[in-house]
Amino acid sequence: MSRLFSERAAIVLLLAALCPGAGSAASREIRYNRDVRPILSDKCFFCHGPDKKHREGKLRLDERASALQERDGVRAVVPGDPRASELIARILTTDEDDVMPPLESHKTLTDAEKETLSLWIKSGADYEEFWAYAEPKSVAIPKAKRGWPIRHEVDNFVQARLRAEGLKPSLVVNKIGLIRRVSFDLIGLPPTAAEVDAFVEDSSRDAYETVVDRLLASEAYGERMAIKWLDLVRYADTVGYHGDQSISQSPYRDYIINAFNSNMPYDQFTREQLAGDLLPNATQQQKVASAYNRMNMTTEEGGAQPKEYLAKYASDRVRNVSAIWMGATVGCAECHDHKYDPYTTKDFYSMAAFFSDLKEVGKYGARKRPPQISVFSADDLETAERAKESITLLEARLDASHPETKKAYDVWLGALRKTVVAGSAPKAVEAKDVVWIEDEPLRKAKKEGEWVFVSRGETDAQVFSGKTARRQVAKELTQHFFTVKEAGDVFSGDLFYFMVWLDPANPPKSVM
Repeated sequence: MSRLFSERAAIVLLLAALCPGAGSAASREIRYNRDVRPILSDKCFFCHGPDKKHREGKLRLDERASALQERDGVRAVVPGDPRASELIARILTTDEDDVMPPLESHKTLTDAEKETLSLWIKSGADYEEFWAYAEPKSVAIPKAKRGWPIRHEVDNFVQARLRAEGLKPSLVVNKIGLIRRVSFDLIGLPPTAAEVDAFVEDSSRDAYETVVDRLLASEAYGERMAIKWLDLVRYADTVGYHGDQSISQSPYRDYIINAFNSNMPYDQFTREQLAGDLLPNATQQQKVASAYNRMNMTTEEGGAQPKEYLAKYASDRVRNVSAIWMGATVGCAECHDHKYDPYTTKDFYSMAAFFSDLKEVGKYGARKRPPQISVFSADDLETAERAKESITLLEARLDASHPETKKAYDVWLGALRKTVVAGSAPKAVEAKDVVWIEDEPLRKAKKEGEWVFVSRGETDAQVFSGKTARRQVAKELTQHFFTVKEAGDVFSGDLFYFMVWLDPANPPKSVM
């Protein structure tokens, strides 16, 4: 996320804190999104808004065309003429049968709100696009008055507002207070004594800018900025429901921190989180970024109904994506068309369907959330790539020097795959040769979480089971094993894989 974006966000928050509720509506320009929509949404949209099931009089005040439409000789809004507008007549009347909002709604308009609506209509009753989708527009920078401290263009806006309110700025804080403020703001930590002394002694014109640049370049800056984002995406290293078991999500946290520290553009920041794993030739970090889609709470509770929790996960995902990236409360449309914003129930479930190809199950187990990946540092990745290259070369040399052995191995491995799929041992694999295990508990396990080792022979007899099964196998069969990676493609969507343990004293005859 760019620092420019962060600075703009801070400016918006500052101006928002200064602007609402100050002064008379007549003393400033009336804007629909800022001044009018909040009033209509709070007091009027329930009966005259997007939800057609609760709409009264076929009137929509959230759409200009409907608000201006003539009904029985009257119009709710007549641009430029508040006196001819039924909306103003209804909010000003003292007749309890006609007043709006109706008494039974237990909602009332303040005098300031009535004035705002009247001035809005008088100025032309202009509507604006829903604020979350409106393109930001440049505005003229107010002229500064002499004698007022101006260090940045934003100070011009602050000064203009203070003058309009008849206020004066606070005294400039001393340098010790200033470095403390900016340090807490940018990195969440106080400055060291040495940093304070250096700033106090620095008499150069750009001393403050030097401090800001140093703080922005610090690793702590990304950590400070990431705090708010991680809260928004409901980051946690536990599953949330029931036992709240631990689960490692820290690579995603590190990705967010690094995104801020590397000044990542916001569009890239968005794209990688929503669909990083779907990008062409996705890198490890892009796949980690897409873990945003798995930040929701999940359950391991024994009595959980999987389909119920899949619905919970989908609902939570729609609410979070819409709130963070759209600035909208689409979640309200889960049960009905939104009463205050332009979203329907169809919109809610269409958005849920957009993410329906995520591979997840309603109820998880053994603290696993597949699909998962192992995340390595850059040095580890480089080492792993070198090792892969060496293994590939060695395997090629071995295959070339022992072609018959390679052929026999392929036949044996193919037979084993058939065993995995069909559950019956072919002639090439005898029960005494191979014991393989299912990496998720079988139904016959006495307790969830136990390992079950099964010999796939004619009798399909259970060999070892229970929490100590791994140690039993290690004693009697040694710890030599390999993974049948090929088994994964025939179990698309399933959450288990197979490992094969070999007894060196009885190697498979097909590879002898």
